[in-house]
Amino acid sequence: MLISEKLLLSYGAKIEHFESGDIIFRENDNPKFYYQIISGRIKLNHYNEEGKELILAILHHGMSVCELLLFIDQTYPVNAIAFEPSIVIKLPKARFMNILDDHPMISRDINKFLSERLYYKFIMLENNSSLHAEVRIRGVFDFHKSFYPDQEKFSFEIPLTRQQLASLTGLRVETVIRTIKNLERQNVVKIIRRKIFY
Repeated sequence: MLISEKLLLSYGAKIEHFESGDIIFRENDNPKFYYQIISGRIKLNHYNEEGKELILAILHHGMSVCELLLFIDQTYPVNAIAFEPSIVIKLPKARFMNILDDHPMISRDINKFLSERLYYKFIMLENNSSLHAEVRIRGVFDFHKSFYPDQEKFSFEIPLTRQQLASLTGLRVETVIRTIKNLERQNVVKIIRRKIFY
């Protein structure tokens, strides 16, 4: 958790509930709130000219949602959509800035979190430019596992379907399925009841 719920609430934050498919904010909206996920998952997506969805990230418990845009004067380049029933704590931008002014350690934690996310985004970008499906898929696995303390082999359940992996990597679903089977044969992943463990 980036910022304690208690502290956020003391600065006037509100808790909101979203059903699967609910829109939290849309592309081109102005950032007005700090959002932090209490439970559930939220996807950040974009639709290309043909209407095909490109998933840029799937965020989960304890993560903030596009907080970096609170520091610049730009609109959202993505949509944020509840991926499953989710609970989010929402704080107005001005009060978020007050927290950072009043609590320098939180500001430092936010900077560290942003730096880690940016680092892994660079890695994902590099992986997604690869012509090899395995490199792209392992890049997504590494990114998602990086936020969990247990880094042991097969300790992390990939929270994505094959279709979502295809949307994140720009690959066809068939290619994702075939590549995951190859990764299982190489003992890189385990598949238990259709769930992928990395």
